[in-house]
Amino acid sequence: MTSSLIRGRPRRATSHISVRLVHTLLGLLAGVAWLVLPWMTINSGAPVPVTCANPGAASAAGAEQGGTSAADLVLPLVAVGAAVVFAGYGYVRRTRRARTRTTPGGTAVLAGPAVPPLSEADERARASLVEADDCVRTSREELGFAEARFEAAAVEPFARAVRDAESELAAAFRMRQQYDDGVPEDEASRRHALAGIVGRCQEAGRRLDAEATGFDRLRALEGDGLDGALEPAEARFRELAGRTGAVDAIPAGLGERYGRSAAGTVTGYVEQAKDRLVFATTRFNQARQRADMGDGEGAARHLRAAEGATAQAAVFVTCVERLAADLTAAAALVPAALTGAEAELAAARATSARGLPVGELHARAAHADVVLAAVREELTAGPYDPLDALRRITRAIAPVAVGRAGVLSAAALLAARSALAAADGFVTTHRGAVGSKARTRLAEAERLLTMEPPDALAADARARQAHDVAEQDVRVRGNPIADAAGHATGAAGAVLGGILRGTAPDGGSPVSYGGPHTRARRAKQPG
Repeated sequence: MTSSLIRGRPRRATSHISVRLVHTLLGLLAGVAWLVLPWMTINSGAPVPVTCANPGAASAAGAEQGGTSAADLVLPLVAVGAAVVFAGYGYVRRTRRARTRTTPGGTAVLAGPAVPPLSEADERARASLVEADDCVRTSREELGFAEARFEAAAVEPFARAVRDAESELAAAFRMRQQYDDGVPEDEASRRHALAGIVGRCQEAGRRLDAEATGFDRLRALEGDGLDGALEPAEARFRELAGRTGAVDAIPAGLGERYGRSAAGTVTGYVEQAKDRLVFATTRFNQARQRADMGDGEGAARHLRAAEGATAQAAVFVTCVERLAADLTAAAALVPAALTGAEAELAAARATSARGLPVGELHARAAHADVVLAAVREELTAGPYDPLDALRRITRAIAPVAVGRAGVLSAAALLAARSALAAADGFVTTHRGAVGSKARTRLAEAERLLTMEPPDALAADARARQAHDVAEQDVRVRGNPIADAAGHATGAAGAVLGGILRGTAPDGGSPVSYGGPHTRARRAKQPG
């Protein structure tokens, strides 16, 4: 809505111009009249007779009359010249003002710096989200190793920094989700939203950067703290190696019991866990060797890489264990969910649920009947995916549900939490290739599940979308290290998982607790 002040400016400017034009014309007319009037007097056709007794006086009077006529010509010319000068000055002034005007009606000559295209601001916001998310995830991982060794009070400042960064990042992801949903709509507001996303990400990174030096002093990996850090890390590695062997046969067993699609989200996870453990073994050995040589910085660098690989191997194994538990719980819940869904349908038909028209209610109920019948048939025929069955039941009944069957809420939450855990595990272990879209959908799924009450159906949809987009990103990225040696040592997987920065043929340096300015501080120095 334009203010009256702005709307009035063009009209006032127009009126000023009109007044100046009138003044100029009046000046010109006056000058012309002054110029012409003496000529009309001089060129009169009949001379006026003059009676004069003294001829000499008459001659003097004639001479005086001729002089007066010449003087009369000078003043009009001066007036005309002055009018032209004033008119030219007014024109130049108006032109200059129009060129430098910043209000409507003129274009500013002294413009500010060029505004980059919206696409560039969008790309910067995407990159900022990925960088900040990587910093938070890496810092959280290394913080876990510090918590296993030191008392809670010593670690609390660094844990608080991670929580603060997580809060800033969550706000940035929320803004990005709204942006992707088309809010706000106008370009200026969307540009402002992108700047807000970048600002939130920078604040998250700044918070972690500020604590990086203190965190290094706490761990003291380059000095006396190396042995104290190696022992618990290697103990965790040995425990994880045992867990990996225990889950080796689980994915195949899940496929046989529930169908191949049921175990699809953890296909290859045991092999990837072993790959990370191979990489960790190599780096633990190199850390010991560097320590024996007195190279504290090199030892700390290899230890950090080993810790990162161990943490990601744990994520792979946990995902397999979590899926097995979720499928078992879902299989036990499906019969009760079917019964609850049928009760909801009966109540909906009896009470005209949600005030729907009879025809629409009948159509929705008929669709739900078909879905429930198909699930019952799968239960009888087997094998089937119980998590997928719960999703189909809850989604089919949601349009007509009246909220009487609490079992359906429990079913929807189980499916959503399982999808969220699977997507988060994939992003964590493949973050070297996953972009901002998948991370944004994952953050939105987490937000929807933490609402009160939680929106389980929407969270489940977002989490599954995040998983699909992340898998696509990994396929597009391809192998981060082309040579066979990189795959044999596990370096390729470490780059894919964001453990190594991927800046050298061997995978590059590891990342550590900190923000964008400190997370790569353990990079190997050239020479």
